[in-house]
Amino acid sequence: MGQIKTQKRNKLTSTKVSFSTQHEHPIFCLKYLDRKYYSLSICTKEEKAAFADTLDRLSQLTWAEISKSSRHGLGYEKIARNNIRATIPKHVEDDVIFIAFRFYGKAPMVGYRNDAIFHILWIDRDFTLYQHS
Repeated sequence: MGQIKTQKRNKLTSTKVSFSTQHEHPIFCLKYLDRKYYSLSICTKEEKAAFADTLDRLSQLTWAEISKSSRHGLGYEKIARNNIRATIPKHVEDDVIFIAFRFYGKAPMVGYRNDAIFHILWIDRDFTLYQHS
């Protein structure tokens, strides 16, 4: 939500304004990454390079462009919450939709989107996070 400040009789007030982030470029956050079982530290050099390359390529697109892409290309697929085998962080609300981007072949990074920010929770290099079809 954006905020517009208005002045009324020498008082500043804030009004929340809703706006779409579909035309913004994604911002990637690793703050909540599972550093025990699904982290970058267990990835090979090639996987780490592919991860960085994927983030670079995705950051050049808008969310609208990404949503039109193939799920095995630069697009994503939705993952049902009940399919996640790892512990879901406590801060993640029940209504959050998990999405997976491919970064190394079909190996996914999984997280959730909050406005323009994609919070990466798991790097599933060994395909154990959820049942892959």
